[in-house]
Amino acid sequence: MSVQVPALTARPCHSENGLPDPSATCTPGAVRTTDVNIICHGGSTKQYRPPSSYTKALKRQQLIAYGYADMDPSHYEEDHLVALEIGGDGKNPKNLWPEPHEGKDNSFDKDKIENWLHRQVCSGAMTPEEAQRGIATDWRQYLPQVSVVATKTKRKSSED
Repeated sequence: MSVQVPALTARPCHSENGLPDPSATCTPGAVRTTDVNIICHGGSTKQYRPPSSYTKALKRQQLIAYGYADMDPSHYEEDHLVALEIGGDGKNPKNLWPEPHEGKDNSFDKDKIENWLHRQVCSGAMTPEEAQRGIATDWRQYLPQVSVVATKTKRKSSED
C-alpha cells in the first residue's frame, strides 16, 4: 500500500533559534480538537496516529528540509508539535517534525511535557487552547514545572 506524503514547502525549515526546534514556517502546529471530553476521555491516541510508512517518508523529507547534519532517521522521532494527548492533529505535516533523541531538551524531555500538559488540561488547570498554544510556541517553557513534579515524585517514592 502506497501512502501519499504531501510535498513540503520550498522554503528551508530551519528553526529561528538555531536549536533543533520546529520551524514556525514549516511546522507551526495543527489542532484536531479543543474538546476537553475528547482529549481526556476519548480513548487512546493510537486512533489518531498516521501509519509509520507515512511518518517515515515525511521524516526523510523533513530531515533534508531542516538541513540537519545528522541524516540518520533512527536518531529522530517524527513528533507531533501539538501533542496528540492535548488534541494535536496526527497526520497534518504542519504538526510533524524530526525531533532529535539526543542532546539537551530532546524528544524524551518533550514526551514528559506532553504527558504533564494532558494532566493539566484534564484537571482543569489549563484549557486545551492554552496548552496547544504554549507547546506550539515553546514547549521548553514547561520544563521547570515538569522538573519540579519529577523531583517531588522521586522524593515521595523514596520516602515510602
